[in-house]
Amino acid sequence: MEDLFVLAISCIFINNILLAQYLGNCPFLGTSKKMETAIGMAMAVIFVLVMAGGLTWIVNEYLLKTLDVEYLQTVSFILVIASLVQFVEMFLKKSIPALYSGLGIFLPLITTNCAVMGVALINMKEGYSFLEAIVASFAYAIGYGLALILFAGIRERILLARVPKPLQDTSIGLITAGIIAITFMSFKGMV
Repeated sequence: MEDLFVLAISCIFINNILLAQYLGNCPFLGTSKKMETAIGMAMAVIFVLVMAGGLTWIVNEYLLKTLDVEYLQTVSFILVIASLVQFVEMFLKKSIPALYSGLGIFLPLITTNCAVMGVALINMKEGYSFLEAIVASFAYAIGYGLALILFAGIRERILLARVPKPLQDTSIGLITAGIIAITFMSFKGMV
């Protein structure tokens, strides 16, 4: 149990998929302009990452390894992730249309979000058990959501600040993301 806690803390803060490994930065920059959109994207990523982590582990363990076709990992993981994102997209379109329109093009981008694929591949590379893969996937998603929500809050404040013309919008966003990444790096060595 203690190992799972250490794994979760490590995935959220130390090896944050977004800030330490810098995977999934397109939706990070695109959906962080408004807090509501950032929270919606964080929830969608949590759902997709946890489901993808579990399903890709099952596909790898019981299908790819059994048939000795582990070289098809990438293709099969993409199919699993794309199916999950389609499910989330249909669900949001029916039940929360405002969030669906707020996320816009960034919702389908979860399909090609390298953070989702990266977590699935990291789970396989590390040789996690099913429970460890679920915990790691959930913790990576929480870390992603935490970084996204923190960044959205800061970006909303930046809109009120006087930023020099050459640094406005994406430039100041990248600088801010770098500073947040440095703060998360301070957790290295704690676990």
